[in-house]
Amino acid sequence: MAENFNYELKKIADTAIFKLNEKRFDASIAGFVKGEFTILLHTEDVKKLILDLSEVEYCDSSGLSAILLAFRILQSNEGQIRIASPTKNVKTLIEISQLDRVLTVCNSVEEALKDLNDKS
Repeated sequence: MAENFNYELKKIADTAIFKLNEKRFDASIAGFVKGEFTILLHTEDVKKLILDLSEVEYCDSSGLSAILLAFRILQSNEGQIRIASPTKNVKTLIEISQLDRVLTVCNSVEEALKDLNDKS
């Protein structure tokens, strides 16, 4: 188990950009990511979350579960989430699991920001 994981967090008003700087988003870090999402989305005034997955080459069901946790927390607070810059493998997994029906996937963080701002 990884004791920590590498990520960057930027806040712009009520929007958080969470960039996961890990090659693998799997069971070894998913619990820690869920913890960060829970703290961030319950204690900070964040209504919009952009999850930058540009560094992630592998994601499994544990990683998807962490993303869905953030989605559910935001949904209950009338917030929104965008997935930004997923690699080909991660995008394919999101499509296979049909999560692209509930999660908006954007090609870049800039596109995700624009999409969130257009809908607010």
